Amino acid sequence: MDSQGATADPQLQQFIEIESQKQRFQQLVHQMTEVCWEKCMDKPGPKLDSRTEACFVNCVERFIDTSQFILNRLEQTQRSRGSFSETMSD
Repeated sequence: MDSQGATADPQLQQFIEIESQKQRFQQLVHQMTEVCWEKCMDKPGPKLDSRTEACFVNCVERFIDTSQFILNRLEQTQRSRGSFSETMSD
């Protein structure tokens, strides 16, 4: 199979995109876990106290909010560049 056949296969492209999304998600979860653990965990023990649990919940929620904000901003930037490019080519 030649390299052009592999890149032209829509099923293969879709599979690669899905796997890439899974990898990005796993990286995001790992990063969030690391950040929130460092921020909230004083002394590991058999149970979380209410303050530590609240810190984790807040940290995860802020991390998700921030990630969503960044993604939305990037999408807006790409859309505005796309419409700018279309305007320039007309």
